[in-house]
Amino acid sequence: MSAKPHINIITAGHVDAGKSTLVGRLLYDTGAIREEEMRKLKEIATELKKETFEFAFVMDKVKEERERGLTIDIMHRPFETQKWFFTIIDAPGHRDFVKNMITGASQADASIFVISAKPGEGIQEQTKEHAWLMKVLGINQIIVVLNKMDAANYDQKRFEEVKEEATKLLQGIGYKVSEIPFIPISAYNGENITKKSDKMPWYNGPTLLEALDQYIKEPEKPLDKPLRLPVQDVYSITGVGTVPVGRVETGVMKVGDTIIFEPAHVTGEVKSIEIHHQQLQQAVPGDNVGFNVRGVTKEQIKKGDVVGHPSNPPTVASEFIAQIVVLQHPTVITAGYTPVFHAHTAAVACTIEEIIAKIDPKTGQVIQEKPDFIKTGDAARIRVRPLKPMVIEKQSEFPQLARFAIRDMGMTIAAGIVLDVVKAK
Repeated sequence: MSAKPHINIITAGHVDAGKSTLVGRLLYDTGAIREEEMRKLKEIATELKKETFEFAFVMDKVKEERERGLTIDIMHRPFETQKWFFTIIDAPGHRDFVKNMITGASQADASIFVISAKPGEGIQEQTKEHAWLMKVLGINQIIVVLNKMDAANYDQKRFEEVKEEATKLLQGIGYKVSEIPFIPISAYNGENITKKSDKMPWYNGPTLLEALDQYIKEPEKPLDKPLRLPVQDVYSITGVGTVPVGRVETGVMKVGDTIIFEPAHVTGEVKSIEIHHQQLQQAVPGDNVGFNVRGVTKEQIKKGDVVGHPSNPPTVASEFIAQIVVLQHPTVITAGYTPVFHAHTAAVACTIEEIIAKIDPKTGQVIQEKPDFIKTGDAARIRVRPLKPMVIEKQSEFPQLARFAIRDMGMTIAAGIVLDVVKAK
């Protein structure tokens, strides 16, 4: 592991804005990918008649993705700048794959928001959807890149036009635009990625690499909070025993600790902790770890359970109050609607028992008390009842476990945060 502080960064933006190409270029230019790997990818790209896709292929490992030119799953690749050790989470822009985008965004500390400057592209439907999702999921550090400047003849006027649209969009959602850099780039040609472009003499801001070091701040590590570690997977390893895997969100887990899994409601003892095959004495927020637990079988626990200490166990909710933004719904949402809520690593069907109020998403002011329904574009406060036990925490105490997405009919209907929780008896 690198001695530099670790940052998880996500790429967001519309499906054709050039996210994968940008990531491939960034990895190649920072030396994270070798020359021969790049050469191979170029050959595959030519073979598949996708001449400009070689950089995208760095992340798009799956054969099907290469043939369709789409990013389906989330790929993690590390690269380093002078200041940080980054894990890049290349998120899908295509709308079938928004579910994966949410998994990625809920782990991200920062985002590179990619918008195409190509005439006729600019701000598209998904550009808006991703911007909302980033905000709701609590990603507050953003670097905006206006890609495909080569397709706009490196024209300053086109840059200013798209920058203005992007500024309106982000400001409208509540981002502090004065703290966000807007960088004109060509990912495919490598302009303004790691070195300054001579094609845009009118731009005197940082390159993308410089911006990553200048604008990104290290996320706070909530060490003093109680332990919360959502389980991503559970293995049973011969000769070792039960090994759950997950990322510590808050608090500290030490070897020898007694821990509790909720809502499974079983306790065990931490025998060992490891990260990238290195043994640790303790795990802190941001660490993705595997840990061996004594006294718990693989059958007793599952993905979606959350680990804590028995003195302050994770909260199992019988109901909760949340604030949501409806991203897309074919008709309207009324009380009684039961979609699937995705929070941290859990996915549980929940019933919206009551729509408490329709609110203005920017100010939080109530527009209408107890509306009969809400629809696409609305923000609301709702009361929710999980159909089976689920751990969810409130925003004021554990923001990391308070964010969720609502999915139904193969799409993301809404995203939100938990304001208050009624504990299950």
